[in-house]
Amino acid sequence: MAHETNQITTHSVVTETRNASFEDLTRILERDQDAKIDMVAPASAITAVDGNLTVTGVEPVLTSSGVTRADGAYRPTATADEGIADKLKIPAAYLRRMRAEALDLYDLNVNGWLQKDPTRRFLLRAFKGEPGVLRAWLSDGYKIIDHLDMLTAVLSGIRESGHPVKITGADLTERRMIVRVESEHVAALAPELLRGYRSPFTGQTGDQLPLVSAGFVLTNSEVGSGKYAITPRIVAQVCGNGMTITKDAFGKVHLGARMSEGIVEFSKDTQDKNLALITAQTRDAVATFMNRDYVERKLADIQREAGREITSPAETVELVAKQLRFSDSVRDSVFNHFIKGGQTTAGGIMQAITATAQTLDDGDAAYELETQALSAMSIAAAA
Repeated sequence: MAHETNQITTHSVVTETRNASFEDLTRILERDQDAKIDMVAPASAITAVDGNLTVTGVEPVLTSSGVTRADGAYRPTATADEGIADKLKIPAAYLRRMRAEALDLYDLNVNGWLQKDPTRRFLLRAFKGEPGVLRAWLSDGYKIIDHLDMLTAVLSGIRESGHPVKITGADLTERRMIVRVESEHVAALAPELLRGYRSPFTGQTGDQLPLVSAGFVLTNSEVGSGKYAITPRIVAQVCGNGMTITKDAFGKVHLGARMSEGIVEFSKDTQDKNLALITAQTRDAVATFMNRDYVERKLADIQREAGREITSPAETVELVAKQLRFSDSVRDSVFNHFIKGGQTTAGGIMQAITATAQTLDDGDAAYELETQALSAMSIAAAA
């Protein structure tokens, strides 16, 4: 079930949603698109005041909706503070501590390093407001691919492919958008992978429903937290657990030409070229990943390790958790799901991790955990 959480940043809101429908996601993205403002500004135009970043001297621009002004105060999100720390070479943990305990030191450090190189330019991605929200602090060579544009191009690519799919859920976080897509027709038998497994959500067994579906997951970051990517995903129908095959992903990093100072506006020609590339890549991804031969090849690779018996579950989960740096709560959840699943194999470890990912409220954490499931299975198989 979808739910939204609002991160309040002094009069302005950053919305996060988990397991949203396509309609809900589109509504949120359209609303956010209207509130966005992007600007390239030199260090000399930026000043930290009481933990906010104040921008001055950016020329307003005339758009179809009126005059857009960038000058004003912006409250950084945690992601923006990470960008400030990275670009100004301030230890991130120290910057977080200053924000929490000593805003005067925060201002002093940020302003001091900005003054060291006053002509250096940054891309600031923000939401309008009084004050606004600073979403990201990036280099002026960052290539903008907005979520709504990406989603529009992806849907166009899916339509061009002619393959029927369904969007099974979407997460929108401060850092990224994650959209899960599943084929409505391409499925394969996976009796070895699902033998003896019981869904912790429904109680149905993999022996009763030994099918997996083809799919992929779309990810994009508007704030520098990862590349745009289309990654294949195989979904167990009995439980909805997803196996993300990261090594086969189509992807593109957000690097482009240096941008001029001022409010960022793209020409229709530039936008059309960006969207045409994403559309074409999506069409190729659908042809490659929504294919029974591809799914069966990947299943064969997975099942070579999945059947290895686990004789010491607690020790194996501890080893996996240590190597993949799981939190204690995630480790405990994985162990509990392993026991509930009843599949005492390396594949059972993978199922426990993907099941745990479904239960997490944090969309970023869920996505990152699912991408580790196949690595965890390999670690368990080798233990």
